[in-house]
Amino acid sequence: MNGSVRYRVRHETVYHYGGNVAHSHQLLHLSPRDSPHQACRSRSIALDPEPSTRREDLDPFGNLVTRLEYDLPHDRLEVLAEVGVEIGVPRHAAQTESDAWEEVRDSLKYTGQAMSAECLDALRFRMESSYVRVKQSFSEYADDCLLPDQPLLQGALALMHKIHGDFEYAPGSTNIRTSVIEAFTARRGVCQDFAHIMLACLRSRGLAARYVSGYLRTYPPAGADPVLLGADASHAWVSVFCPPFGWIDLDPTNDVRVATDHIVIAFGRDFGDVSPLRGVIVGGGKHRLSVRVSVRPE
Repeated sequence: MNGSVRYRVRHETVYHYGGNVAHSHQLLHLSPRDSPHQACRSRSIALDPEPSTRREDLDPFGNLVTRLEYDLPHDRLEVLAEVGVEIGVPRHAAQTESDAWEEVRDSLKYTGQAMSAECLDALRFRMESSYVRVKQSFSEYADDCLLPDQPLLQGALALMHKIHGDFEYAPGSTNIRTSVIEAFTARRGVCQDFAHIMLACLRSRGLAARYVSGYLRTYPPAGADPVLLGADASHAWVSVFCPPFGWIDLDPTNDVRVATDHIVIAFGRDFGDVSPLRGVIVGGGKHRLSVRVSVRPE
């Protein structure tokens, strides 16, 4: 890949439980996706304790997942994922050369006529989901971004700029239980909230957009901009269905089009589809969680 950058990612998660967990099932999204401008060169996931069963699989969106089952008592769980990945420069997509947003919206309406495979796939990311509401207030917020006959990419970029300017990045102000409406009203949150708000605005206009989880480079190269917001942890951004270019990734937290600083792990309808670790446990009581992430160029 021309102009590519190689990274080494280390993602360490530790759960300390208040008591023994008698049984648990865990689902891990910790392996990068391959795409025309991203290639996973190596990956490993070390576990302590070792699970009773472990299976590699694909979820409904084509993301790599690791399924674990524990049937012996344990009072902690340590997961260390290490991957090597190469990121190339995405193809250029001029914002004024994308289809008008109304044309894209209309192409995603079900009329009983045959649809292209690309549009059929995009339909999964047009509807309301658990973390993303379709409401008039979100549609109205995008009024001055998606103007009549405006190219979709141009309008999506304007919406990204608006969200970045109107909302405060405030770690600790929200959590995974904070609704998109609460974050929208408070005008503050973290990358997950910024992404959910942008998704809600686009889907409320009848457009297709998906939630992307991944990582950011931890340290900037010499002479580059400062560390991006959301580094040193899992990050989230938005991918917009934008014909004729396909899917274009935008990061409202940092107000940038995604290039070689972002590593894609998984995408889905919202955070609930692609949480790095999600599980069901029996026992354990309260738990303490610590997460450390580093992304360094090789």
